[in-house]
Amino acid sequence: MRPGPGTGMRGRVMAVRAWPVWGLAPWLRTYIIVVLLVDLLAIGLASRIGLGSGRDLALLAVLVACDVATIEVYRRTGENAGVIREVYGVWELPIALLLPPVYALTVPILRHAVAQCRIRQFPVHRRAFSAAVTGLSYGAASLAFHAVTGSPLASIVTSRVTLGTHTSAWILTVALAGILQWAVNTGMLLPAWKASDPAARLRDLAVSSEAVRNDVAEACVAVLVTFAVAINPLAIVFALPIVMLLQRSLRHAQLVNASRIDSKTGLLNAGTWEREAAVEVARAVRTRTPLALALVDIDHFKEVNDTFGHLTGDRALKVIARTFRVFLRDYDLIGRFGGEEFALLLLHSNALDAYGIAERIREHIAVTPLDVGGRPDGEHVRVTVSIGVAALGAPWDTRTGGQITDLLAAADRALYQAKRAGRDQVCVVTDNTVVNSPEQVGKLRPA
Repeated sequence: MRPGPGTGMRGRVMAVRAWPVWGLAPWLRTYIIVVLLVDLLAIGLASRIGLGSGRDLALLAVLVACDVATIEVYRRTGENAGVIREVYGVWELPIALLLPPVYALTVPILRHAVAQCRIRQFPVHRRAFSAAVTGLSYGAASLAFHAVTGSPLASIVTSRVTLGTHTSAWILTVALAGILQWAVNTGMLLPAWKASDPAARLRDLAVSSEAVRNDVAEACVAVLVTFAVAINPLAIVFALPIVMLLQRSLRHAQLVNASRIDSKTGLLNAGTWEREAAVEVARAVRTRTPLALALVDIDHFKEVNDTFGHLTGDRALKVIARTFRVFLRDYDLIGRFGGEEFALLLLHSNALDAYGIAERIREHIAVTPLDVGGRPDGEHVRVTVSIGVAALGAPWDTRTGGQITDLLAAADRALYQAKRAGRDQVCVVTDNTVVNSPEQVGKLRPA
């Protein structure tokens, strides 16, 4: 029996309702829709200005071909699920500045469509939003550049005249247009980045040292390519290998950074944490500065996996990892030590400080239901944690090379005692004191 019209319509409605975009926060969904509508309006207005000459179309075809070639290189290693650093701007900035504005708005759409087919399938709303934001940022750069150098209809011909007359001013204008594009693009993406990871610091997303180095390198090459193309489009042939090398370098840095991170939580993995912690502990011993190490274990985590499923358990790990970032400082080291256990290295913290930090983390997790998302009934998960803390003390000052091992062993003994005493509590071990209840915290004294 063939389904009737009503059944087909109902199926299409259900398919639309299943789109991931409806699962976003209402304000974020509205923001995405507004950005898409503004981009479509901008494309309509820009198309009225004109499409340029046949020579412009030929240059467009060559630059788009380079954009696609860059995508094909990325295809071998894929794209990250988070913030993606790439070098497409090297080809798209010349398109925005040397050709009519309509291409600045539409080429990112083509590039994201090709990436969706050739590299990785992301939710369509995410690709569309990224394309719209990129297009609007290049559109702003195009308008600003042409406002200074001349009509966008004159395109590359006028650019050459201006370039020949005022070379330094022209290059500076290109650079400023590139900075404007970066600022608009980053500013429009920040709300979506923050919504995807509320615990993430905006500084880490947009202006971290690695991100700034990548963006500066891409911008400098983009300015040079724009300058070279304005003189002679044949320069693209010589620019392509350089851009590929830059892309390879940036991709290598991303892969090295990814090798340090635990994929489920975004924290340092066990090996990286232990290497970096050993350096910090040795420094603290040498300079005689206070330091503490905490091991955190989720109580009865196996029951969470058995009751709600392993996907929910993985989401719970992510939520708890975000909790650590809220309560700890930028310079503390946080790592996933294995399974449901985490390691926290608390720099410049004595036993009393470490107890206070650990107790605040324990209490927050105990009283706050974990919003793991993805639950059809909206159910939250409740867990508790046991924490063992060891503070750096005098016995470790007399030995070299084994300080981190001693601290880990002491924190592990403290964690075992916290579990044996009933779980959901903090136990601190120092040279001569064991504290496993709030009433005993007075035994701890600042170093």
